[in-house]
This record gives sequence, C-alpha cells and structure tokens, in this order.
Amino acid sequence: MQIAHTIPELRQLLATSQQPAFVPTMGNLHAGHLALIRQAKPLGDVTVSSIFVNRLQFLPHEDFDSYPRTWEADCAKLADAGCDVLFAPREADLYPEPQTFKVHPDPALADILEGQFRPGFFAGVSTVVLKLFSAVFWGRASGVALFGKKDYQQQMVIRQLVRQFALPISIVAGETQRADDGLALSSRNGYLNETERAEAVQLSLALRTLARDALAAADGLATQWPQLEQRAMQALAARGWQPDYLTVRRRADLQSPRGDEGAQALVVLGAARLGSTRLIDNFEV
Repeated sequence: MQIAHTIPELRQLLATSQQPAFVPTMGNLHAGHLALIRQAKPLGDVTVSSIFVNRLQFLPHEDFDSYPRTWEADCAKLADAGCDVLFAPREADLYPEPQTFKVHPDPALADILEGQFRPGFFAGVSTVVLKLFSAVFWGRASGVALFGKKDYQQQMVIRQLVRQFALPISIVAGETQRADDGLALSSRNGYLNETERAEAVQLSLALRTLARDALAAADGLATQWPQLEQRAMQALAARGWQPDYLTVRRRADLQSPRGDEGAQALVVLGAARLGSTRLIDNFEV
C-alpha cells in the first residue's frame, strides 16, 4: 500500500488510474470500513482510502480532540484488506488556509434528524467530501465512492451533492456491519464501558421494534406513526438512554410518511446517547 500526505503526492500516485474506487474514513477503523474496502476492489482500477479527522464537522463541544487516532493499526488493516493507496493529509495539507468557501446542502435534507441535533454537521461533511473528491478524481471521466448505510442521512446528502454538482462519480452503498449481538459497528463504540457495551444493542432492538410496528401500520395508517415513535423513545429513555430521535421516514427524502408509500419505501432511524456516547442506527423497513 502506498501512502500520500499531500494532494500533489496523491495525484502523482493515481496518475495512471482511469477509475479510482474511493472509501473516505476518519480512521479508527473497524470491520465496517474494511468491508467497504473489499467491496470497492472490483469497482475500480485502484482502491483508495483516506484517513482524515475533519474538524469542520465537529461542534465545539464534541469530541474532535479526543477522537481516537489509531494510525499504525489502521494502516495494517487497510493493507490487509487490499487498499492500494492511502491518502492521509495533515490538516494544513487539506486546509492550507481557512476554509471560508463551504458547501451548504439543502436544508430540507440536511437540517433534519442529525442536522437538527448537530447543526452545521452536514456542511462540514459536504465540504470535506467535495475536497476529497477533487483530490482523488481530479481529471477523470468517472469514479466510484463508497459510503456505509449506517450513516444513512449522510449518504443521501453526498448523493445529492454529486447529482447537483454533476460530478462523474457513482455513489455505492455498503451494508451496515454489526456485532454478533446486532450492535452497528462504529468507531465511537470504543467509548463504551463494559456495562454500556452490553446495553448498547438496545438501540438497534428498539429500532427493529419500531420497524415491525411501522410495517404493521403501513396500510394507510400514518397517523399511528408519531405514537409509535414516542413509545419507542420512551422505552429507550426508561432504560437510562437520552434519545434524540427514533423515527419513521420515507427513504426517498427522509420526510415524514404520508401514509400511501407502502412499507418498502420506509426507513426507521434513531440517535440516542448512552452515558457520554452518542450512537446512531437505522433499518430499512
């Protein structure tokens, strides 16, 4: 695996590539990231990943400074998974001057759910992703980028970014990878202590219950869904969680269902804090 720290170095390493397959990450890699690397291998002529903890997507009170940096382990995992090129810029390499130009995604998609509880998050994500895309796909007629379904709303924002800027990039989804007990794999799971880790699966269980109830109510009874959502949040709160949302939405735009979509058009999404750790998860109904 070759490693580039600057955009010119990266472009030199990719000079002969016609279609890179790219997996952006913030490091502290787990099996979900590595599944995306393996999924990327047959989709391009070179498999590229990045490790960059992006300050722009963290709120002032969030964990930018303490976010786990596990460089040596990450490099070993990427090499074992078949990554060809790793782009690992320093902050000064990716943002050599203050990033005053930023991408502000459509508020109808970006200011709900995660965007409501983490204002500005998707502007930070969109800005760094566009910059990474520019670094990786510069001068190419096509490329592929892979994002995990665990960050469901983020993937939708990136798809909209690519579409509206007419970028020659195909966005490919990777299925959420889970631990044996069903907990969605996440870099932030490492913040959980032993007791919290045993409890953490309750978020996915609550969402599965909500998905089951939404499926039962999908025959035009959308008026039931707010009550189902409230019941799911109350059940999780009774276990000591601090839920931000557990909700039923349309897959197409993450707006509230009208009641005529049919179950196959729905997704349930949730975010809740367990102790000091905030977890997210989702299931397509």
